[in-house]
Amino acid sequence: MLIYRLINLIFDLLLLLIIIRVLLSWIRPDPYNQLVRFIYEATEPILAPIRNGISVLIPAYRNMPVDFSPIIAIVLLKLLRNIIIMLLW
Repeated sequence: MLIYRLINLIFDLLLLLIIIRVLLSWIRPDPYNQLVRFIYEATEPILAPIRNGISVLIPAYRNMPVDFSPIIAIVLLKLLRNIIIMLLW
């Protein structure tokens, strides 16, 4: 049970950080703020590969005004969490 709770906690924190990052992108906070930097540094390793993968599939993606990588990341993180939990049971 402890491993199950720990896995859920980690994935929930990652999902929360991604959602906060999306909300921060709407208000344009100070990029030198330590909390903002932490959120960007914690989520960029997840979002950058997705963003790069999308731009390979859709070359015009880099010029689009909307970034869909957080949506894809949330779906993939939920899928990965479910797979890990199923393997543990």
